[in-house]
Amino acid sequence: MKRRPIPTVPVPEFAPKPEVDRALDWVFFLLGGVAAVWLAYLLLRQSFDLGWWQIAFLVVYWVLLAYLVLPRLHRILTRIYVPDYFIGRARTSDGLLGDPINLALLGSEPQVHEAMIRAGWTLADDLSFATGLTIVKSTVLRRSYDEAPVSPLLLFGRKQDFAYQQEVDGTPGKRHHVRFWRCPPGWKLPGGQPADWLAAGTYDKSVGFSLFTLQITHKIDERTDDERDHIVATVTDATPVVTTKVIEDFSTGYHSRNGGGDSIVTDGDLPVLDLRAIATEPGALGEEPTDSRQKRPAPIVVGALLMVLGAASTVIMAVAISAAWPEIIGSYDPSGLYSGALLAGVLWFLAILALAELFLAWLVYLGSNWARVVALTANAIALGLEVLSVATGGPAITLDTSLIPVAVDILLLLALSSQRATTYARSSRKTRKRNSSRPGGVAAY
Repeated sequence: MKRRPIPTVPVPEFAPKPEVDRALDWVFFLLGGVAAVWLAYLLLRQSFDLGWWQIAFLVVYWVLLAYLVLPRLHRILTRIYVPDYFIGRARTSDGLLGDPINLALLGSEPQVHEAMIRAGWTLADDLSFATGLTIVKSTVLRRSYDEAPVSPLLLFGRKQDFAYQQEVDGTPGKRHHVRFWRCPPGWKLPGGQPADWLAAGTYDKSVGFSLFTLQITHKIDERTDDERDHIVATVTDATPVVTTKVIEDFSTGYHSRNGGGDSIVTDGDLPVLDLRAIATEPGALGEEPTDSRQKRPAPIVVGALLMVLGAASTVIMAVAISAAWPEIIGSYDPSGLYSGALLAGVLWFLAILALAELFLAWLVYLGSNWARVVALTANAIALGLEVLSVATGGPAITLDTSLIPVAVDILLLLALSSQRATTYARSSRKTRKRNSSRPGGVAAY
């Protein structure tokens, strides 16, 4: 008698399903946009009571508007009307169309690095608070900074894996630079041409303000084809084994603008550099493959730091309550019979809350998606209660009351709901380890 197979019981999934996960992220993203506009309103209203401090406040307000409010509004709108598939353009972290993709490459990561180094290009540093400060200082003082970082642009839903540059006139204000993205496994360009890497090369001619976000940024030369041809020429001259195939009219020649509002003019041709004949030495740069999703983004770090700040404020609250306890409890327990026990209970609760905040901050820093969702949920509830308090006749939100805590909560919501934070957290630690251990370092998409 043939035995019937025993049906297997599926293991329950405790993580949110992808559809639910995406819906939650979209809700938090929208809430972040609304909260950013609300914060801008609160700060603008507060400015009328600052007197001579209004001048300094205008700088703070510009930073809020240029780096938080307008980018989030752009991001919300571009999710609706900008296609989420390859159209030959990178995108800014605000969702705006960025620089044109004007170069494709065949070859491994070590071969890309070898070709660029031989051609006299310098690997750019990752953008961080420290490197960002250094590039500002170097630009203002006109000092050389060969490894100056470039701003993140997105392709395939993630920032560039690395970038190369050539400084001009000894200042990072002018430079040739090119960003590289690893293509998904098996991905082909429209028309069927295989490609291992895509790149966007442009020339920074000066520093100025973005037309769309008012941020300080590099202004690029509109003749992007000149920069494309410069990259091809430097690589092929330095390494003759590199061959070039040009896909003519890959995209329609157009006049447009990038995410900073700079004009772009191109003929639409796409050179494909074949680097596969380049010999590389063992231990060459790139043998430990890069994947931008494995790099901890700034919004995750900022979010974790803000959560630590929240834990510190809980400790300060506990100290303040302890100091003022006799006045707080006096009218409720004149005899003082239960005063000590109540104070101990309150302090224990606040201590557990602070420890929970620190633990959650650590998990967020490590890239835990569920910890990020919990933090966002708690934050949204706290902001909702604050709005309810004001709507029901509670104290107005000012510098003397709760403006600073509310601002911190909104900054946390913006940081952890950003696309870079979401992409990093969704790529769990196991996934990041699996990606880095794949043959040839090919990441799972």
